[in-house]
Amino acid sequence: MINTQDFLRYNRPMSMLEVGVEGQLKIKNARVLIIGAGGLGCPISLYLASSGVGTLGIIDFDIVEIHNLHRQILYTEKDINQSKVDVLKKRLIEANPHVNIHIYNEKLNEDNCTSILEDYDYIVDGSDNFTTRYLVNDNCVALDKTLVYGSILGFEGQIAVFNHRGSKDLRSIFPEPPSPKNVPNCSLNGVLGPLPGIMGTIMAQETLKLILDLPHLCNQLLCIDTMNWQFTLLKF
Repeated sequence: MINTQDFLRYNRPMSMLEVGVEGQLKIKNARVLIIGAGGLGCPISLYLASSGVGTLGIIDFDIVEIHNLHRQILYTEKDINQSKVDVLKKRLIEANPHVNIHIYNEKLNEDNCTSILEDYDYIVDGSDNFTTRYLVNDNCVALDKTLVYGSILGFEGQIAVFNHRGSKDLRSIFPEPPSPKNVPNCSLNGVLGPLPGIMGTIMAQETLKLILDLPHLCNQLLCIDTMNWQFTLLKF
């Protein structure tokens, strides 16, 4: 139920016709798992926690390093060498102590993927490699879980919603993952700090829209070029 604290904290979204008390209750009852606590995971988790998503899970096995700090905005130099999920949980509780945060300080793999994903309603993939992306996608299909997908590189990003109420999945666009030697990554090719913030915020917005049963991406890939501010919506 929505209590007095909820009314005080969320009265602005609840004032919207598209949300209201019923919508905020949907958000409060939602269970969302975020894959990755990096550049995308930071804004995704912060906005979902601040919006009152009742249960948030976050999985990442990495530690905070100094080269993360220009884009992974919830970490500071004091956090270097600490577990990302431990630090992130602390920051999210500071932002909203009324959200249940479950952290998994481990690498997502074929052995643990199903058992972790099955406890959540929505999966938000902010990982940085195709092995994890396809693992998450295939498990979402098998478990019939909605997947919010995002990727970034340089000045560009992509977002899609997969496997939501019968919609298509990642393999409908790319049947097989590319060869690792042909895949650029942020470590080698770089990324400007605000880009994951832009894309992560959009991913959080799309997740909330799914929870609220509002219009969302469906069999569409949103491509954003922040160099030229071009937005392209591809159907698949």
